[in-house]
Amino acid sequence: MIYTHRYPSPLGQILLAADDEGLTGLWFVENQRHMGEGLSAGAEEHPSPFFDEATQWLDIYFSGRDPGFTPTLHLTGPDFRRHVGELLLQIPYGITTTYGELARTIALERGIERFSSRAVGGAVGHNPISLIVPCHRVLGSGGKLTGYGGGLARKAALLKLEGIEV
Repeated sequence: MIYTHRYPSPLGQILLAADDEGLTGLWFVENQRHMGEGLSAGAEEHPSPFFDEATQWLDIYFSGRDPGFTPTLHLTGPDFRRHVGELLLQIPYGITTTYGELARTIALERGIERFSSRAVGGAVGHNPISLIVPCHRVLGSGGKLTGYGGGLARKAALLKLEGIEV
């Protein structure tokens, strides 16, 4: 069963989703590409300890501080997207990386010369647990602000909250 919960953030209403293993989704309700992707029609509003963890994390985050912990997550979807999600979780608060750097990491892991930045971008763009799985910390080549399912203005605001000027 999938449960949902709403969180009123300073950047707009957030919809959280969780199953019995952990948080499975976090989307801005307004102007969010792939909003609710993977969320079943039978999902219902219901309390969960995973929502308590996520709400605590969000409260700390939106106060402008590093939460210092990761709520219990249940990364779902295709293997490649889950792997990219795990790489995103390694990006520290207040630090950015690029799609190209993530592609180089994957190429090294696979023992190949190159890997597609575009494929990485596709996986990052379908991240179902935005913010906590920090896809907003991924920039284009040369540190260019590009690609965020919640919109570039929201991405810039999130980075600014973390002390990153782009």
